[in-house]
Amino acid sequence: MATIRPFASIRPSAALAPKVAALPYDVYNRDEAAKAAEGNPYSFLHIDKPEIDLPDNMDPYDPAVYEKAKANLDRFLQDEILKKDEEPGYYIYALTMEGRRQTGLVCCSLVDDYEKGIIKRHELTREDKEMDRIRHVDACDANTGPIFLTYRAIPSIQEKIDQWIVDHDPENDFETEDGIRHQVWLLNDPQVTEFLTRSFQQVPYTYIADGHHRTASAVKVGLQRRSENPDHTGEEAYNYFLSVLFPDEQLKILDYNRVVKDLNGMKTSEFITALRNHFHVHKVGPVPHRPSKKGEMGMYLDGNWYSMSLVDAVDLKDDPVSRLDVSILQEFVLEGLLGIKDIRRDHRIDFIGGIRGLDELERRCQTDMKVAFAMFPTSIEELMDIADAGLLMPPKSTWFEPKLRSGLFIHSLVD
Repeated sequence: MATIRPFASIRPSAALAPKVAALPYDVYNRDEAAKAAEGNPYSFLHIDKPEIDLPDNMDPYDPAVYEKAKANLDRFLQDEILKKDEEPGYYIYALTMEGRRQTGLVCCSLVDDYEKGIIKRHELTREDKEMDRIRHVDACDANTGPIFLTYRAIPSIQEKIDQWIVDHDPENDFETEDGIRHQVWLLNDPQVTEFLTRSFQQVPYTYIADGHHRTASAVKVGLQRRSENPDHTGEEAYNYFLSVLFPDEQLKILDYNRVVKDLNGMKTSEFITALRNHFHVHKVGPVPHRPSKKGEMGMYLDGNWYSMSLVDAVDLKDDPVSRLDVSILQEFVLEGLLGIKDIRRDHRIDFIGGIRGLDELERRCQTDMKVAFAMFPTSIEELMDIADAGLLMPPKSTWFEPKLRSGLFIHSLVD
């Protein structure tokens, strides 16, 4: 069962929160992060992506980068851009996008829950990315980025959270440049916090929606600090990591689309003929074609959109991963026809989150790519079923929106 606890967050004041809050560090490359933080000395990117304050040619994994993160965090605290709450509590974080609101409980999750499989994952992590966040967390003595977790909704938990929202004004309420409304409530009533702590002990599993590398890194830092402190009690702050828990029924996964540089030596007519060995392929025309159901894909090639659907699902293996649309595309098209076996490392393929729209697929095919595939979104049920089965999804299977903003909550590892 899930173990969570309240904590005293380091966070910005209501006046500064809109300036501090930033998209997660891994949304940006260095140049994009520098542009996003330009002219804003309060941006949390100065802590989460500190290479923007160092020479352009510096290795992003250089020790100086992590030293800069710590220095910038110390400066934010000294200048009272960030302050630590005096007492522990839970926090409610609501994000509203296009009229749809998702409401999460900001808390600390137990390191052991990840080790025991109570916090379930659905993706592999890369060692270099893990090491980057391990060094960052270790240098800052803090979890600086919230980990996006979900769970199968329990009505009594949501009712308690909703009632708190009705009865209290938010401490933060602002809209970011992408049109997302962010609201934060401090929930510090001992009876309510105890109710929520006990209620989550009835939640059998939580699931990583976004933040696999941050989770693995936070856990490894906690375990390392335990090994360095053989007399630890288990109550130390480093035994827990920063997370935000959202009920599954409130979440929305967007499509995660693919673009490829070439047709592996085939002409367009040859490629479409080869596709028809496994797919029904119909030309739609120049109007963008967004898949309307599971099992359907859109393809943009040479100025035209096509609809694709698998001819015979009997060929699929009987497991939840093989039946994902992204797996079908990978098996029969990307690998089977285009020779792209390792989508993590093959430079012929790129990935475009659904938030950028189908126009972005067309634009890429008119500049540096040849063919694009528009996917129907993976469902939250598919994600949890795969995690429950102990399986892993292909890379780039899910794109969650809205993104949690970093900088609104920081969990110190120092008691």
